[in-house]
Amino acid sequence: MSSTSNTVINLRQSVLYPISSQSKFISKIPTTSSSLQLNSISQSISSLSLRGGAAAAASTTPVPLTPSALFNKSLLILALLSVFVKLVGKPISTIPSSSDSDSSSSPTSSAHKSLRFKFLPLFYVLRLSDWLQGPYFYSVYATKTLADGTPFPLGLISKLFLTGFASTAVFGPWLGRVADTRGRKKATLLFTLLYTMGALSTRSPVLLYLFLGRVLSGLGTSLLFSAPESWLVSESQSIPDPDGRGGKELSKTFGLAYAGDSVVAIAAGQLASVAARTRGETGPFELSAAFLVLGAAGVATMWNENKAASQSNEKRAVGEAEKPASSIRDGLKMVMSDPKIFLTGLIQAAFEGAMYTFVINWPPSLSLAVTNFFGPGAATPYGSVFSCFMACCLVGSTLFQRIVKFGVENVGCGMLVTAAASMTVAAFSSALPFSQLKTLVLAFFMFEACVGVYFPFIGTLRSKTVPDSHRSVIMNLFGIPLNALVVAVFLGIKQLGVEGALKVSATSLAVAAGAAIKLRGIMKKEMKEAEN
Repeated sequence: MSSTSNTVINLRQSVLYPISSQSKFISKIPTTSSSLQLNSISQSISSLSLRGGAAAAASTTPVPLTPSALFNKSLLILALLSVFVKLVGKPISTIPSSSDSDSSSSPTSSAHKSLRFKFLPLFYVLRLSDWLQGPYFYSVYATKTLADGTPFPLGLISKLFLTGFASTAVFGPWLGRVADTRGRKKATLLFTLLYTMGALSTRSPVLLYLFLGRVLSGLGTSLLFSAPESWLVSESQSIPDPDGRGGKELSKTFGLAYAGDSVVAIAAGQLASVAARTRGETGPFELSAAFLVLGAAGVATMWNENKAASQSNEKRAVGEAEKPASSIRDGLKMVMSDPKIFLTGLIQAAFEGAMYTFVINWPPSLSLAVTNFFGPGAATPYGSVFSCFMACCLVGSTLFQRIVKFGVENVGCGMLVTAAASMTVAAFSSALPFSQLKTLVLAFFMFEACVGVYFPFIGTLRSKTVPDSHRSVIMNLFGIPLNALVVAVFLGIKQLGVEGALKVSATSLAVAAGAAIKLRGIMKKEMKEAEN
């Protein structure tokens, strides 16, 4: 997806991993000093929905070659493409074998189907609660007033946004340890409590309570993007795997999770619009709280508790004393001493940092290209563009399920190289005196398809490289450099400009691609040594 952010922020996600609701506000901050780009941002305030949900799409007109008509047609093509990949991709990409013919009836596959029944519906509900808040993050705070009756200035809303980010970065590793030691089910329930309190805080007119709500939401974000995945991986690895299909089944689960997440994001945007019309700007947050309660009830009744393993079976076999299951210091030592874990974290931080940088900058970049192509006064249909992005993510997530048989490391390398190339094209296209709309849109769409591949890829990769004993801790440690990159770009956006920020994103993606290639080499070497 997926997480970050998830489109992003969630993307879908979000992040703080792919798509969190904190990241979905960024695009509403002016990114350059030019009046044209400032105007594009102000137009996006009521309709822009980054990776945390889609606002109501701009109304289309029957006149051909309008921005709305262009992106609505693009959405139709992308939807048909996703159906094609889903229906046609399987038979043309699968080599028949006796193992495949019996796979659906194997004990391993049956157990994983049961696990998906427990995990996927609740995963979608929890993600829906996050997506619902994205489109109205800015507007819900813009309706608040100071003691003198003046509306909250943009700078104050920016501080509210950064408070959530800081909360995620500072307390994320500690919350990861709580998830590992106290249980991933309990941690997921804690997420629903924290996020509900954060959502309901938007009803308060008191500034202190609003900041407290952002802190709670940031804490919840750390748990959303670590606890459910840790629960899933631990449950999956506990299933007996005599036929060696466990890894493939887990990859399939991740693919289904983030493919469905794209659909959930689009639906969340429409639900948020309805809630805002009926209940005002806090309506989407109230609806989010209702889904959080529903998700908590489902988790409490359907999930078993699992905790991090205290130590390896090998150590217990030689009589070593049992050690605490998880600590932040030990998790950090693992990251720095194991190149596979370190490179996995580098891939995640670099890709998701680039993704959220993209989230900041695609609205003004695309708005300028639309104006150059259609003429002055042409409005960019941000809702329709977001829907196109989500459709691209759906294509990518569906494609992942078809190509993962070639090896998750190979898929990751190809995806990251493609993402870096796409963002490079977008960066240089934005630098032209007259941005090329066609080139820019195709580059953005290709990157979003890569985002769709990324989330199931990184989930599968983490299941192979990150030890269960410190899984949630390490996942949250990965978020520290990610948050640092996003905040640095956010604070320096006026100096960087759109072109510079997209170049930062392209460079970060190139770093992720290099790390993936290095990791693939290490894992191939280990496989050869194991065979010998």
